[in-house]
Amino acid sequence: LKPVDKVKEAANEAKFTLLDAAADYFHQLLLYAPEGQAARAYLERRGLNEDTIAAFRLGFSLPAWSACQTHFGGQGYSNEDLLAVGLLTENQEKGTVYDRFRNRFMIPIRNIDGRVVGFGARTMEKDGIPKYLNSPQTAVFDKSNILYGLSSAKRHIREARQVVIVEGYMDVLQA
Repeated sequence: LKPVDKVKEAANEAKFTLLDAAADYFHQLLLYAPEGQAARAYLERRGLNEDTIAAFRLGFSLPAWSACQTHFGGQGYSNEDLLAVGLLTENQEKGTVYDRFRNRFMIPIRNIDGRVVGFGARTMEKDGIPKYLNSPQTAVFDKSNILYGLSSAKRHIREARQVVIVEGYMDVLQA
């Protein structure tokens, strides 16, 4: 590897570490936060059991504008770190940053190696728009190059020598 590649690799490793910590954070909120009750009820209605919820590390984002920012800021992450992985978004007119995901059922998206690279997030509000919000394009997340669920299915695909492709996150989770 060229020296520049090592720098890029180290920067990406830091992003993977932060995204993995975010998946844990959202998962714990789903399991234990009082605000996550609606998300827990939604998953139960959709037929997802505890094993599936744990295997896919499904989560929940609090309805606050800065819960994620405050949580990870307290762990030493800067707004720039959080923006770089898509956990924060920016209002350029006002010059403010805030949590991208608020009051949403959180679905960690993994690359082929099983590393968390981003999130798909479904609103918990009845008329919430957009219904699904994905992480933005980042240094480690390119939605057009990810097939959700492939990292956990690749061994089964090899063994069965067949694959079934479905449309959405919930289709994968319910399968």
